[in-house]
Amino acid sequence: MSISHLHTVILGRDSNQPCRKRVDARSDVLASAAGCRRPRLITLLGTCLFVFLITYSSEGQTVTKATKWHDVRTLTIEGKGWSDTDKFYDRLPARAEKLVRPEVWKLAQNSAGISARFTTDADSISVRWTLRSPNLALPNMTAIAVSGVDVYVKENARWRWVGSGKPDKPALNEQKIISNMAPRSREYMVYLPLYNGVDSVEIGVPDGAAVSAAKWYKPGTKPLVFYGTSIVQGASASRPGLAYPSILGRYLDLPIVNLGFSGNGRMEPEIADLLVEIDASVYVIDCLPNLSTAAQVTERTPKLVDILRRKRPSVPIVLVENIQYPDTFIEMSKNRIVREKNDALKKVYRELLSAGIKNLFYVPADNLIGADGEGTIDGVHPNDLGFARMAEKLEAVLKKILKRK
Repeated sequence: MSISHLHTVILGRDSNQPCRKRVDARSDVLASAAGCRRPRLITLLGTCLFVFLITYSSEGQTVTKATKWHDVRTLTIEGKGWSDTDKFYDRLPARAEKLVRPEVWKLAQNSAGISARFTTDADSISVRWTLRSPNLALPNMTAIAVSGVDVYVKENARWRWVGSGKPDKPALNEQKIISNMAPRSREYMVYLPLYNGVDSVEIGVPDGAAVSAAKWYKPGTKPLVFYGTSIVQGASASRPGLAYPSILGRYLDLPIVNLGFSGNGRMEPEIADLLVEIDASVYVIDCLPNLSTAAQVTERTPKLVDILRRKRPSVPIVLVENIQYPDTFIEMSKNRIVREKNDALKKVYRELLSAGIKNLFYVPADNLIGADGEGTIDGVHPNDLGFARMAEKLEAVLKKILKRK
C-alpha cells in the first residue's frame, strides 16, 4: 500500500472520487449538513495514526540490515576424504564411479558427515542450501535429518547445539537459525544433510558482520574415518549432528569422515582400497549389519584388515560388533544370526592378533545401544538415545587408542 493511499484510507477520503452524502442514521451523526466532512476528532486521530506509521516505517528501514551470504566452500570444510570429487559435497572421488557398485556411488552423493566451520560476530545466523533430491524425508527418518542442516556453537571449549534448518522445499531452502544473540566472535559448525545431497550451502549474517574460516586443528591432526552401514551414515538420528560419528567428532574434538553407505557397507575390497588413501588417525569398521551370514564375516574381515594394514601399517583399526537389536531376546531367528556374526567377528579378531596384527581393537555389542529396548526407532536403526549410548562406548575405546584422558 502506498503512503498516499494509506493517507486516503486513514482520513476516509479519496481525492479521485466525488464527495457523497451518507444516507444512514450513523451518517447523520458523523456528517454535517454541508456535506461529507467528518468531525475534527476523527480527522485528528487519523492524522496521528498516519504520522505514527510513517515514523515506524522509516525507523524500520533504518535498523533492518540486509543479509550477506557466504559460500561455505570459502570456509573450513570437514568430512571430505578427497578433494577430487565430481560434485563438491560428494563423499567419494570422481574416479570411484567406475570402481564401486552403483548403489554405493549413489549413496556417496549424500553429504553425511560433511560440515563447515567458521567464526563470526553476527547477532543472527541464517543458512541457505540447495538440495539435490526432492525426497525430503524417509519413513524412519525426519526431514531435518535427511535433508536439513544442523548448527552448533563452541562455548567454553564445548560444542553446543544452536538450531536446525528444517527443509520445506525440494530444492532451495532458506531459514534463519538463530537471532538476538549478543554480538561477539564465536566459532560455529554446520552439519549437512545425512541422506540427501547438496549443490550449494551458504551462511547468512547481517551486512557488516565479520565471517572467516575457523582455524584447523593442531598441526598433524588426522580424521577419524568410519566405514559401515546405514547406522554409520546416520539412520535414524533426528538431525544431522546426532549421527554417532559426528557426536564422537565433537566429543574428541577431531575431524571425521563418514563413509556409511545405507544397506551397502559390506567390507568390499574396492572400498578398502579407497580407505587407505585417507591418512586417518583411526579406522572404525562397523559393517556387520550389512553382512548376511557369519561366513561372510569370516571371509571378508581378514581381507579388509589386510588391505588397510599393508597400506597403513600403524593406523589403529577398530572392529565393531553388530548391535543387539531390541527384539532379539524374543525373536530367535534374528538372535541366532546376530550372535553367529558377532562370534565370527570375535574369532577373526583373535586369529588376526595371533598372526601378529598390531593396533587392532574390538568393540563388543554388549549394551552398545543399551539393554532396555529403547535405543532404536524401528528395531534396527538407533534413535538419538541409541546413538548417544554408542558414542559413549566408542569414546572410551578411542580415548585409550589416542592416549587421551
